[in-house]
Amino acid sequence: MSSTRNATPHVSDVTSDGAAWLASAGAYPRHTLALWEERPGAPVVLPCGSAFDVVSAPAIFGRRMLDRMWGDGPGSGPVAEFRGRMLLFAAPGTAQRLPSLLDWEEWGARGRESGRTGAVPPLLCHGAGDAVTVPAPAGTAPADAPPRSGSRWLVAPDTRRPWLPGPEILLWAAVRAARAAVRISIFPPAEQDAKVYDVSRRR
Repeated sequence: MSSTRNATPHVSDVTSDGAAWLASAGAYPRHTLALWEERPGAPVVLPCGSAFDVVSAPAIFGRRMLDRMWGDGPGSGPVAEFRGRMLLFAAPGTAQRLPSLLDWEEWGARGRESGRTGAVPPLLCHGAGDAVTVPAPAGTAPADAPPRSGSRWLVAPDTRRPWLPGPEILLWAAVRAARAAVRISIFPPAEQDAKVYDVSRRR
């Protein structure tokens, strides 16, 4: 096994199969794919609850969760960064279950109210009835197009049936990220864009 398990995907290129999976979440997949062909750099709004749920975390905390998932856990599903938030794609049903698991373990809102050190920051859980804006498939953008600030794929979907973590895995990652946040390092953080997550580990 390669030692790149801690390593970020190429701001990755969404494959044609990955784009088809994303588009399948909407009522009109062909329309979404046609939009991406016509406007390669356009983000698109997709509904949650059928193909996937999305857990949105503050960027720094979301990165810590992602590092825990790839460093010590099973890896992640697709992950995007959009306007200062980390969007972790999860199995349908996760949005409903994760908040109650966090509260049960006293890492959610109740933990923050009691002043718990290292509590998990508010996570926005998007499920059935919700929609999220996701970046366009990066690989379809023209070579001379300027990158969209704060809008990119960190772990791009590359198959029509990507593996998606459930609520228990995201709970595990959030708790470990919260615990790690209390340990203050005297060293500067590593260059985040240098990481490359080895997606072959979760196959």
